Amino acid sequence: MLHTAAWRETSLIVQGFTRDHGCVALAAKGAKRPYSVLRPILVAFQPLWLSWSGSAEVKTLTRAEIEGVRLLDGRAMMSAWYMNELVLRLLAREDPHPGVFDAYEAALGRLADLRLSPAGALRRFEWMLLDETGYGSSDPMPDFDDPEAEPTLRLALRDRLDALLDAPLRTRTVLMDLQRY
Repeated sequence: MLHTAAWRETSLIVQGFTRDHGCVALAAKGAKRPYSVLRPILVAFQPLWLSWSGSAEVKTLTRAEIEGVRLLDGRAMMSAWYMNELVLRLLAREDPHPGVFDAYEAALGRLADLRLSPAGALRRFEWMLLDETGYGSSDPMPDFDDPEAEPTLRLALRDRLDALLDAPLRTRTVLMDLQRY
């Protein structure tokens, strides 16, 4: 699950990211009710099994099950929000990108590992996202775990993403502020 927004009195609009269907918008009816079975399941960054119905742009969520639990700390959580924003802004709805989905899952796994730096996971995901969407480089993939190369890679990937998006991402500002601490 990438994002949720309140819809009507008791429902949510859920932006999900699936391997086979890409980004999907789902109406989770009654999900805001205190005793809804969906309420504790629809949590960002957790792997879910989703079922939906309908043919409109926003489908109706019919079932959601949690597949596992992924614990993220504060820095990793901000990095994951940044990745979600990239996916929502760069990928068209219902356009499957299995390579991006696999890179997203791998990045979340690396972010959950407290021994690893979030920067390497982010740069690797950005590289794969650009590559899978046709905006990548013909250069071989650099070593994202090299702390000396990280600032250069960050600037290069940021410039390429800024050119694609025509506007800076909101989470990028927060991430840059957090890196000062």
